[in-house]
Amino acid sequence: MLKKLIILGGNPETAVLVDTAKAMGVYTIVIDMSPDSPAKRHADKSYDLDVFKVDEVVKIALDNKVDGVLVGVADILVKPYKDICDRLNLPCYATEKAVEAFCSKDGFKRYCIKHHIQDIPGIYIDDISKATDSENIKLPVMIKPVDNGGGVGMKICRDESDLEDSIKTALKFSKKGVVLVERYMDCDDMAAYYTFRNGVPYLSAISDRFTTKKQGDSSPVCIGAIFPSKYTDAFVKTVHPQLCNLFKDLEVKNGVLNIQFFVENGEFYAYDPGFRLQGEAPHIPIAHINGFDHRKMLVNFALTGVFGSDDFADKNDYMFKGNIACTIWVLLKDGQIDVVEGLKEIKSDENVIFVLDRFKAGDVVEPKMLGTEKQVFSRIYVVGNTVATINNKIIQFKSLLKVKDTNNEDMILEWLKPFDTNNYSN
Repeated sequence: MLKKLIILGGNPETAVLVDTAKAMGVYTIVIDMSPDSPAKRHADKSYDLDVFKVDEVVKIALDNKVDGVLVGVADILVKPYKDICDRLNLPCYATEKAVEAFCSKDGFKRYCIKHHIQDIPGIYIDDISKATDSENIKLPVMIKPVDNGGGVGMKICRDESDLEDSIKTALKFSKKGVVLVERYMDCDDMAAYYTFRNGVPYLSAISDRFTTKKQGDSSPVCIGAIFPSKYTDAFVKTVHPQLCNLFKDLEVKNGVLNIQFFVENGEFYAYDPGFRLQGEAPHIPIAHINGFDHRKMLVNFALTGVFGSDDFADKNDYMFKGNIACTIWVLLKDGQIDVVEGLKEIKSDENVIFVLDRFKAGDVVEPKMLGTEKQVFSRIYVVGNTVATINNKIIQFKSLLKVKDTNNEDMILEWLKPFDTNNYSN
């Protein structure tokens, strides 16, 4: 008899998790409030329901006699995921302290201070009247809801004239009704991706991230990443030990976590933790190079309470066994997609290990999607033996891929530039 698994959330990245579970022989049930959620089209069964309605989700789980519950690729759903699992007495990787620390920006800031981890200087605003307190707000700043992600509600503010309106907008996207106003960081960006197994934290991947600056004061959206990071040695020496103390305090036993950092003058500034699978999907090159798949591990954990195999530590290698991995994000301008060319050729390239499609011809990219990850057309995952190989593929794919609107205009916002081989020599 097939095991039954509820997966919470329905975005395109979660659809890939649904495919993984189905390939493992699991009966999948997706719960998401949008009837058109991509993950629902892949699932065996689905419900149009807000995941925060915990009582109703629990009833669905009991009615369907499910064997497990798992959150997809959405930060905001980690807390209800824990609440639902607790009610059903099913395996859950999220601890109460971890939810507090990793699922809201204000909680993360408190734990960073406690464990002497440098975060981005900023203040909290829960009342629009505080927006005029110019003594505490030094422009430019990044404004963001404390409990949302993917760029939703975020904006760079450089002028006092639009400060109040920007904060009002961000407040609308916060369930807590709290906005974080942080110093705007214009410097290098990187991410550290951890695996927790039986209470031991393992650094599984570390990357440098690159964002577009072509969308004015919208939240900068990633256009690509390269693994391993040029800051790997410094991070492992200075930041990793502090994080391990934090993880111990949070009593994290199993799961996956991504934390992003700005790097300025040798100082690491922590921001934006994600205690779940990432839309950026570092698990894809990890699975290809190191031979373990976080998606399968999480599905199995949800059904059995066991996370990973005993040989995990031997397989885990954040240096990717001397390989270079790259993620190319293709962002679109607003408009209706009319023509897509070259994607088939890119998918068949020997160095491409996966391509995530999020749009097709006929789909519309709305102006409100700009400045968020909703404008991502696709992510292309490339692996090579050298940085030169990766750079050649970036150039080649740029010439191959064409996305045109109904006016025959190019919709691709910006293309990832080749990397400096002096920074990433191997």
